[in-house]
Amino acid sequence: MRLNKKIAIPLILISLVIVTVSWLYTSGNLSRLPGFHKDDGKKHAEQSLKQLYTCSMHPFIIKDKPGTCPICGMELIKKLNDAQTSTSQTAEQKQLAAMLGHVSLSPTQRVMANVATVAVRQATLNKEINAVGIVQYDQSRQAKVTAWIAGRIDQLHVNTVGSVVSKDKPVAEVYSPDLLATQQEYLLAVKSRDQLKESPIPSISQNGEGLVSSARQRLMLYGVKESQIAELEKAGRPTIRLPVYTPLSGIVIEKMVQQGQYVNTGDVLFTIADLSTVWVEVEVYENEFPNIHMGQSVEIRSHSFPGKSFTGRISFIYPFLDPRTRTVKARVEMPNPGLKLKPDMFVNAIIKIPLGAAIVVPVTAVIDTGKRQVVWVETSAGMFEPRDVQPGQRTDENVQILSGLKPGDKVAVSGGYLIDSESQLKGGGGQDHSQHTGSAKPEAKGQTAAPPAKKSPLKMDDMKM
Repeated sequence: MRLNKKIAIPLILISLVIVTVSWLYTSGNLSRLPGFHKDDGKKHAEQSLKQLYTCSMHPFIIKDKPGTCPICGMELIKKLNDAQTSTSQTAEQKQLAAMLGHVSLSPTQRVMANVATVAVRQATLNKEINAVGIVQYDQSRQAKVTAWIAGRIDQLHVNTVGSVVSKDKPVAEVYSPDLLATQQEYLLAVKSRDQLKESPIPSISQNGEGLVSSARQRLMLYGVKESQIAELEKAGRPTIRLPVYTPLSGIVIEKMVQQGQYVNTGDVLFTIADLSTVWVEVEVYENEFPNIHMGQSVEIRSHSFPGKSFTGRISFIYPFLDPRTRTVKARVEMPNPGLKLKPDMFVNAIIKIPLGAAIVVPVTAVIDTGKRQVVWVETSAGMFEPRDVQPGQRTDENVQILSGLKPGDKVAVSGGYLIDSESQLKGGGGQDHSQHTGSAKPEAKGQTAAPPAKKSPLKMDDMKM
């Protein structure tokens, strides 16, 4: 009981004092208390009405006049008093949310972080696609020389691969008994026609002309030309050997026969290719082939001819993709003066694609977070804010910006990752922080998160010694 009295008496005295002071304050008699003056309230009101200034990034800096922050060098802003704070609480929250991702750097910090900025500009962007290719034969300029009749190769005018041949000069001569007999039949038919054409009976005169036409047709099926048939009719005696001609002029790339060899009808003697025009099959990766089209100019370069380039145009784009290399082949048709480009030669192809006028920034200005493309924009001296952008085509040094920036904006081209790291340390919104803060999902409305399960205390009874 004594202890209760010792505690109760001081509590009663304190309660009486509080009640007395409250009565004096509400009745306006607080000035009767010693040490209190009426002017103290006025001074407090004047101080609350006096305008103060503070730094938005360092709120503990308070000045009584405008100026700059001694820490970051930013312009001081007006500090709101209690009355203004209550009326503009929403505006302050919005300003705080807007400034959350901003980063302020002093001149010393910019130098140490090697932060450099450039102005966003609108320029003409040209994209270059670099690809590798292989020189191939022009398939429309290849041909095979075959035997039109069975016989023996009596004379071979082309003995080596790589020889130049012309379609006006024979490459071989074939002896064939069937050809010799057909020539004799033709000469007899011509002689009979001359004898029967003066007959007064029309059927007999027409029969002679039919024999000549039939023999002529058999000679042409054996590969005898009209000029050779005319020479045969003029000479009046059969030719022992039949000259063999090529269907086009070019280079011998395959030789199948030897002199004195017997061949059958349809056997291949030579393979000819015209190398005055070649194909270059270029392999373009699947993310780049939508930029190429028919008729596009392509520059070809080879290590065999340093400093020299060849120009061709895309004549065909293959309609399938190679699953091993993930590339699409494009056929470039190009002239080959001097036969410098050899088949199966490796070359480099450069395809230039004009993209037109666009907003362009350096590649180093765009930070790829995996989900977003972020650029740090300098809104004022030393103040940087993150801005989401939508990049377009990319070159070696520049990238096209489709949305998020306008000409004249200053973007950080170096030190952007350091600015982003500073924003993350301050809790800003530079990059995606969900990957650093976990993937906890908010609870649905009306539901409360379940408390974590308590771990049961360690039971010593289960342990065996």
